[in-house]
Amino acid sequence: MDRNNEEYPATARPHGRRGRAGGRLVRRCLLAVLVAVVILVQAVPGWGDVYARHVYPVVGELLSDVSGPVPFAVGDLFIALSLAGVAAWPFYVRYVRKGRWRTGLAGAAEYVVWVYVWFYLAWGLNYAQSGFYRRTGIAPAEYTEADFRDFARRYVERLNAEYTPHTAVNADVLRREVVVAYRELSPGLGIHPPFDDRPQAKTMLFSPLASMVGVKGSMGPFFGEFTINADVPPGEYPATYAHELAHLLGVTDEGEANFYACLACLRTSIRAIRFSGLMSILPHVLNNAYRLLAPAEYDALCRDIRPEVLGLARESQSYWQAKYNRLVGDAQSKVYELYLRGNRVEGGQRSYSQVVGLLIAYGKSRAQAGGGGR
Repeated sequence: MDRNNEEYPATARPHGRRGRAGGRLVRRCLLAVLVAVVILVQAVPGWGDVYARHVYPVVGELLSDVSGPVPFAVGDLFIALSLAGVAAWPFYVRYVRKGRWRTGLAGAAEYVVWVYVWFYLAWGLNYAQSGFYRRTGIAPAEYTEADFRDFARRYVERLNAEYTPHTAVNADVLRREVVVAYRELSPGLGIHPPFDDRPQAKTMLFSPLASMVGVKGSMGPFFGEFTINADVPPGEYPATYAHELAHLLGVTDEGEANFYACLACLRTSIRAIRFSGLMSILPHVLNNAYRLLAPAEYDALCRDIRPEVLGLARESQSYWQAKYNRLVGDAQSKVYELYLRGNRVEGGQRSYSQVVGLLIAYGKSRAQAGGGGR
């Protein structure tokens, strides 16, 4: 055995090096092609719509089927391990494999590019699709102060009417109700129907960290799953579930996700779900009211809201503020702002409040079409 090892190294080792070099060349050529595809889909008009309409539903359903049976958030674990691996790999190559720093850094960089490609092919290219108004055919609403005043009045009336102190909803009931609602909305409102009958929201693996930056839920693009912070109170859970499900169904804009979540919640037969959907947009309604209305009108609008509802809003604000870490939150906010703007989300994080404009435009289109209902 020792003799054979001494007789053949001159032929075996170069052959192994050539094989590894050839495999590396093929891998990097494939990676370059995939990067080019990602760039072209984002750059060529219409290609993003082709991806969103025809490719993503297949990819999203496949990934959801694979990750669904796993009881924990696969994507959260993948991201954590990837960050640790990218940081550790250059040191491993240098000190364990006795290689060069350049080799380790190149390997880590290549892995990051593979993750970049995976993100966009698995979900991220939905950012390249047409916006809400083009997808739905609804005319954008350049709403006036009078338009907003009318919307706010009707919103507060509905919010007060739907109030319930019993906010907890059974998880199976929530999934069933929201899925039915999204399937009703899907044909004409530019969103895919749910991939299955009971989409499962997984619990974030790092919920305390998410609470420190004020994140209630997230889309897990790598494995077609969505997660909800373990700290989310029962009353906020239905709206958070509907919001993150909208992202799984291909919606990238945060204001649009708020819009779809609110409509989906309002279409259910469970009062607690409807109330959760309305409460989820209360901060956005009040922010717009503060900006558009005179101080006296704003104060009058707030007085029209039931004391119980205002009490819940204050409790929620205090609850999340107690968990928030300003240093970590500010850093996350800056990174997320860059992420949104890098993916051409107009307004960055301000897009969350665009839900009001979308609801007003939707209401006007329903009125012009003579449509009733929610």
